[in-house]
Amino acid sequence: MEKIALLVVDMQRLFLEDHMEKFEVARACEYINHVADQLRTNGHCVVHVQDVEDAREDNAAQLDFIPEVHVEANDLHVKKMHSNAFWQTELEQMIRDQGVGMVIVSGFSADQCVLFTYNGAIERGFNTVMLEKGIVSTPEVVTMTTRDRHMISYPVIEFMVRRGNA
Repeated sequence: MEKIALLVVDMQRLFLEDHMEKFEVARACEYINHVADQLRTNGHCVVHVQDVEDAREDNAAQLDFIPEVHVEANDLHVKKMHSNAFWQTELEQMIRDQGVGMVIVSGFSADQCVLFTYNGAIERGFNTVMLEKGIVSTPEVVTMTTRDRHMISYPVIEFMVRRGNA
């Protein structure tokens, strides 16, 4: 059975603390956390992607994940310097080693890091989708970004993991 990996991209204080309502972060976190719990419970992977491109000594705390996203001890972590979380990181090998065949992309920013990571997963041969209602940006940007891309809802994910089809 191939596994599923949920990628939670750039859900960091630096990007989101001042924009929680504007980007509807709480709502997206509900979906991300629900799917992450479903996947963890059924032996799949959750990967938290952390952008460290702007890391400095004086902003280290700002690079932390927002508390609204649940990070568990067994979750995987990847630090990135580029918009595509696969580019010049260990992400591809990490999830291949876990037996992942399907990648679900969620997080911030819909038209940048989420989209570039989505494309990076496709380029590497993964079955790739975005998590419906789990993408963060302004509503207009989310609509534009997801309009012509493969989306998956949490009830479908629940069905897949219960049936053992993923």
